[in-house]
Amino acid sequence: MSESQEAELVDIVVVVQTVLRKALRDQPMTLELIHEKVEFVMSALYQGSSVDKTKVEEELIRRFSTWIESPAVLSDDADHVEWLTADRKKGWRYWQRYREYLERSMPLKAVDGVDDVTNRVLGLLEDPERKGSWDRRGLVVGHVQSGKTANYTGLICKAADAGYKIIIVLAGVHNNLRAQTQIRLEEGFLGFETSGNNNVKRYIGVGATGQDADLRPNCATNRSERGDFTTAIANHLAIRPEERPWLFVIKKNKTVLDRLLKWVNEHVADKQDPEGRRMVSRFPLLLIDDEADHASIDTGDQGIDGDGNPQNEYEPKAINRRIRKLLHHFEKKAYVGYTATPFANIFIDRRKATAAEGPDLFPKSFIVNLPAPSNYIGPVRVFGAPGQREENPGLPLIREFGGTVSSPELRWMPVGHDKHHVPLFDGRYEVPPSLREAISAFVLCCAVRKLRGQGKKHCSMLIHVTRFTAVQEKVQEQVSNLLAAFRGGIRGFSEQERTSLLEEWRTLWERDFIPTTNEIRSRVEEEATNCYLPSWEEVVGVLQDVLEDLADVGVKTINGTAGDVLDYAAREEVGLKVIAVGGDKLARGLTLEGLCVSYFVRSTRMYDTLMQMGRWFGYRPGYLDLCRLYTTPEVVEWFEHITDAAEELRGDFEWMAQIRETPENYGMRVQSHPVLMVTSALKMRSAGTVQVSFSGQSTETVSLHREEPVIAQNLAAAEKLLEEAGRPVEGDGSFTLKRGEKSHVWNGFRWNNVPASSVIAFLETYKTHPAAQKVNSKLLADFIRRKQREGELVNWTVALMGAGQDAGSSAGWTFCNRYRIGRLVERNQEEKAKGAHYSIGRLISPRDEAIDLDEAEWNEALRLTVEDWEANPERTVKGIRVMKRRPEAPGGIWIRHVRGGGEGSKVPPHRDRGLLLLYPMDPQGAGLPAGSAPVVGFGISFPVSRSLTTVQYKVDHLLWEELNGPED
Repeated sequence: MSESQEAELVDIVVVVQTVLRKALRDQPMTLELIHEKVEFVMSALYQGSSVDKTKVEEELIRRFSTWIESPAVLSDDADHVEWLTADRKKGWRYWQRYREYLERSMPLKAVDGVDDVTNRVLGLLEDPERKGSWDRRGLVVGHVQSGKTANYTGLICKAADAGYKIIIVLAGVHNNLRAQTQIRLEEGFLGFETSGNNNVKRYIGVGATGQDADLRPNCATNRSERGDFTTAIANHLAIRPEERPWLFVIKKNKTVLDRLLKWVNEHVADKQDPEGRRMVSRFPLLLIDDEADHASIDTGDQGIDGDGNPQNEYEPKAINRRIRKLLHHFEKKAYVGYTATPFANIFIDRRKATAAEGPDLFPKSFIVNLPAPSNYIGPVRVFGAPGQREENPGLPLIREFGGTVSSPELRWMPVGHDKHHVPLFDGRYEVPPSLREAISAFVLCCAVRKLRGQGKKHCSMLIHVTRFTAVQEKVQEQVSNLLAAFRGGIRGFSEQERTSLLEEWRTLWERDFIPTTNEIRSRVEEEATNCYLPSWEEVVGVLQDVLEDLADVGVKTINGTAGDVLDYAAREEVGLKVIAVGGDKLARGLTLEGLCVSYFVRSTRMYDTLMQMGRWFGYRPGYLDLCRLYTTPEVVEWFEHITDAAEELRGDFEWMAQIRETPENYGMRVQSHPVLMVTSALKMRSAGTVQVSFSGQSTETVSLHREEPVIAQNLAAAEKLLEEAGRPVEGDGSFTLKRGEKSHVWNGFRWNNVPASSVIAFLETYKTHPAAQKVNSKLLADFIRRKQREGELVNWTVALMGAGQDAGSSAGWTFCNRYRIGRLVERNQEEKAKGAHYSIGRLISPRDEAIDLDEAEWNEALRLTVEDWEANPERTVKGIRVMKRRPEAPGGIWIRHVRGGGEGSKVPPHRDRGLLLLYPMDPQGAGLPAGSAPVVGFGISFPVSRSLTTVQYKVDHLLWEELNGPED
């Protein structure tokens, strides 16, 4: 398809999409309906078009196959007045033109999702016309590269429609990120390119299809690298209440914020409060803090006295202090932070407040968890579903290299190098083989995209191997040299070089591109019809054009000191083809348009930094199969850790939203969540401690020792526990619980009313592996001991779990000479696991947590599980879409909720009761000989609790370095 046909296809799709939306009011979506409307539109409006109707239908199917969950919301409505009604939204025009703009490129369900979320967020703010003083502070949590800018652009449009007069966007700490955000807001809100004097240079985005003088907001900043809020603007800028809204897009920079504060004091404030502070009463403020966890947080460890009271004279850190002062000058204000890594925001001390700055930025009013559309390629899609990586592995896009410290890549760019390092491969000043292959893959990707009609789309590659500017410049030089050699080879200056290069690339094409595309076609439904794979001869035919396109811009170093800018807007008509070498600027916020190939070596284990460095997440319509991530096994492993942590916290958020908890209660829960045993080691650069609570959690051993003495020790601990437990409830190796009309069967033995002292003794004897980051048996024993003093976790149900009936004497194991497990639990070593420990995906089967529930508790937990499902049947669990089938057994989070008498539960609580599950595993799964003693793992299910009991966990940074190697 030619590029002109691609543009016309988009036009046709938009028209048919509008026609279909009207038709769907009266009938369901079917393939026949799509076909009918395409025929109607093309025969009526596009007669003689050369666009293939099949391509139009395929694009519409892709768009209408996209689905999105509803957002989960925690809110505190104290002093909040409901205001956002359908009547209030009548006649809103900024949002309507933005919606129409989005519909040109986004699926309708995704646009509906933006509409829904922005309605929810705006409704949680105050009516800008509300009299008196008010203050709303919230946080919107999205996914990395998932479209947060589109969401807050929609919020800005609706806020302007509602009557907010001053809209300030804090857009990162670098000039080019601020400029990128300015450009996005020009396209989505302003409708025109800005210049230094606020004159219209040309209409773009929402303004390109019709220029309405009444829909032209004012803007005090512009798109140039130096277009921030300046003294010259501040000295001459005055605003009036009746004017159209004013937009400010500024950096998180001390000087810029001081300039803005001075302007507010001298030109906007219209009254004085009793303390003498100049106040703004006429203009409601909306302040949007993009990447709100970065630079905005007060990292000082003071501000609260020994009695837990705020210290009025405490001075917060520079950026945080100025943001709070800015808010403190407005009587009517709303602060909304946006981030994909909210840990730091949730850890803000809610008590902190000072006389000069007012309260800290904790999102006391609301937290909104943004869902990602089904076509979003995020950490779960890339790295696999937590605990399910065997059955739901990541997409086949990762190419690992550098598994040992002696590998060529890590000799070229060793861990711990300094700013004077000169990268050499085998003594030569050139890139290593893996980077040569990654760049080759990028060239082939650009070629295929050109053949798919995407030649005028942006196409980028990321190389992120060092944080030192001087070393980045050397990498840029080596990559430029390689591209020059590629161009020379393809031009045929030497026939031998051309033949050799084409053979190298053909091998890569046949070994990698063809099988990867075929697998993506089979696994990703929405990409099945988009992955046209040309012949090798067709690819060769466009290689020279692709390499010439790359020569136009070439290789750019993008970091805090470089003057290079990725000016995508300037090349919108032809598409920017670029290789970007980063750079702090590439680590957070900055979007690489059309990112196809990433090469990532940096070994930081800071959990939020790692996630933000994942520029490869996002949307890849029509070229997902061409994308590649080249990185080390260590980076993959750490991304899997933080993916698991983030998904676990999101799951807790959704549960707390379902029971209508407040942001404050969520903050308290997260501050003691066991996931911190992982994230704190990633966060702390020296030894430190965190307070951990296991209430409402399930925990399981998924990393275990495989040394025979430890296996024997853990087996002995389990047998001693079973001896002390007395007689099991059922004695024949299986038991059945009838729940409703269905009988549920388990293999194994079950004991009731086992004293906590026996469980504590088991945990103190059992040896957990250091790699089991969230399961520390001594810590668990200490937690149970503390809860026991409060009258909780006093009596335990203990179960010895089997996998089925006896399959022969060698297949099972007899415990305590009388409890026969006919078939041991089978858990195979994860493929990627390395080292001396035995690593598995999941241990607890979901229904096992219900093993101690009576019928009333089972029914209540099932009722809450079904209500949760009915609220959003198209939801995902850990990033995997759930089939539309009503749950038949209760979910773990609701089992723990009911057992502890959580909010909304209608049965008596049993916080005195805990559940310990013992899983004897087949030793062959751990790579041990058949007939060896079983590897005993365990899982514990803790009821929710109203007490805030915690235990102290010491982060052993030296042990983490020993296990995982030093950090960059």
